[in-house]
Amino acid sequence: MHISVVIPVYRAENIVSELVTRLLNELTKITDDFEIILVEDCGHDNSWENVLIESRKNSRVKGIKLSRNFGQHHAITAGLDACKGDWIVVMDCDLQDRPEEIPHLYNEAQKGFDIVFARRVERQDSFIKTQTSKLFYNVFSYLSGITQDGTIANFGIYSRKVIDSINSMRESMRAFSPMARWVGFKKTAINVTHAERFEGKTSYNWNRLINLALDIAIAYSDKPLKLAIKLGFSIAAFSLLYAIYNVFAYLTGIITVSGYTSLIVSIWFLSGLIIFILGIVGLYIGKTFEGVKNRPLYLIDKKSDNFKI
Repeated sequence: MHISVVIPVYRAENIVSELVTRLLNELTKITDDFEIILVEDCGHDNSWENVLIESRKNSRVKGIKLSRNFGQHHAITAGLDACKGDWIVVMDCDLQDRPEEIPHLYNEAQKGFDIVFARRVERQDSFIKTQTSKLFYNVFSYLSGITQDGTIANFGIYSRKVIDSINSMRESMRAFSPMARWVGFKKTAINVTHAERFEGKTSYNWNRLINLALDIAIAYSDKPLKLAIKLGFSIAAFSLLYAIYNVFAYLTGIITVSGYTSLIVSIWFLSGLIIFILGIVGLYIGKTFEGVKNRPLYLIDKKSDNFKI
């Protein structure tokens, strides 16, 4: 198999047909030896039925249905585990990642690159979403220790050795783009046109974005723990200086009676700090506990008839 296209599908019942049509049109310009793997992430609509319809029309379209909603990155993992291509394209199903860009990505990869990311120069999103996304990636880059470009997401083409390396990473906290950056290899990025959503709206709200950022920061870096140590050390140093000042003020007569307010403020502040630091440590312990259970990253409910796993 020369090219595999892996796409997580979530609540895209009205998009699947258009997506497959445009993919077939572009992939046949490169080769006839390809497969399209659509991983339906249990969106509770008719997406799976439409995936089956497309797979019956064309044997190169294959479908996997997960047993429940595992999330976008676990769905990508299911597709990567099953794909057979020498080159693998990963993209979203909402058609903001344009199939028409795949030949450009492929041609760039033939210049000797193992990874070619798609850089969305002009994102077709609202101003608020663009700015909040930029803030998210800046904070995420700082916490995770991994440089993140807000214009680059999952869309790109990856060589077989890159995907094999990513597949060997079986940690429960999944994030495809940071994993692709972590494995190394020769990489580049090209500018692509970012389209408007074909239908509907993104399923990533603030809560999901924050949870994703925390998961990735904890999975890829111990910086939050280091920040907690620095914060504790800074407060301890400030407290020592404040204590020296109080002793000096008492001996010189500036303070005659110890203050109730400063005592209460100190207790509340330090108690909050301790709880905050324990919360950070608790997150790491919780994620470690989740990892050592060694549960499957996903469970497959069904597959299309032409897909033998």
